[in-house]
Amino acid sequence: MEVSMGLWVLTIAGLIALIAVDFFIGRKPHEVSVREAATWTVVWIALAGLFGLGLLVFGGGRPAGEFFAGFITEKSLSVDNLFVFVLIMARFAVPTQYQQRVLLVGVLIALVLRAVFIAAGAAIIASFSWVFYLFGAFLIWTAWKLIEEARAEEESAEYQENKLLKAVERRFGVADRYHGTRLWVRQNGKRVMTPMLVVMLAIGTTDVLFALDSIPAIFGLTQDPYIVFTANAFALMGLRQLYFLIGGLLTKLVHLSYGLSIILGFIGIKLVLHALHESGVHVPEIGIPVSLGVICAVLVITTITSLVASGRRGVVDVAQAGSEGTSKDGVDA
Repeated sequence: MEVSMGLWVLTIAGLIALIAVDFFIGRKPHEVSVREAATWTVVWIALAGLFGLGLLVFGGGRPAGEFFAGFITEKSLSVDNLFVFVLIMARFAVPTQYQQRVLLVGVLIALVLRAVFIAAGAAIIASFSWVFYLFGAFLIWTAWKLIEEARAEEESAEYQENKLLKAVERRFGVADRYHGTRLWVRQNGKRVMTPMLVVMLAIGTTDVLFALDSIPAIFGLTQDPYIVFTANAFALMGLRQLYFLIGGLLTKLVHLSYGLSIILGFIGIKLVLHALHESGVHVPEIGIPVSLGVICAVLVITTITSLVASGRRGVVDVAQAGSEGTSKDGVDA
């Protein structure tokens, strides 16, 4: 798909305008209700749908199909990010009324950093076609690691700060408490960061780690930098509202890691087949309609099985609690 510089500028300007509107609406610190989160989640998904329809009208079926496949993949991978975001919020004890501001700025940082990753990835792909082998192998390895993590009986429930964030904290210092939405304050005559700025940096830089698998994944669906960027942008920009909407449901998505591992493994195989095809080997390639169908089917099945498993686990927990209560009453008697 040929994209002019004018279209790039118009798209980025449009995204900046949407971010400005989002920031203006959420500028006043407040506790986000489920109704507000649901409304804006629908708005962001609708905007992504309209953008995809625009690609269909002006670019054809292939760009539109690539965008929707990329958007759904990035959205599903971003849900996995929310587990870590919950841990970060708990680790830094972020007051409820400030969480929406933290996520807004943190996601904005993540979007800028991802744009750098996308530009670098597009340049590498344009120069070295063999990089598809590396991307494919990396995604297959990541898929296996996700399965291992999902099968692990004991997982760390604490967020571990990355080395970059620790270095920044040592260099600038951190205040001992929150000061509203302020990012810098003077403490003991020294200008230091507030916990608000630290947690924003934590959200933004942690997302970059997730981008290490999501960026190769979307390049496995399309090599068009414009579609890669816009799919990432729309997936990330609704992440704040999604956090408040399904935050309480995250623990119920017990099979999400299995579903994501299947999706990443599938795209990894697709990349390897594409690399072989580019090398002159006659192998079948997986088209966008098939990719979109597989991704959607895996997500639907994973969600259903997760909710069923969570429901059964809840029944067992209630039964065990009742049994323990009865036993205790009998002993007391």
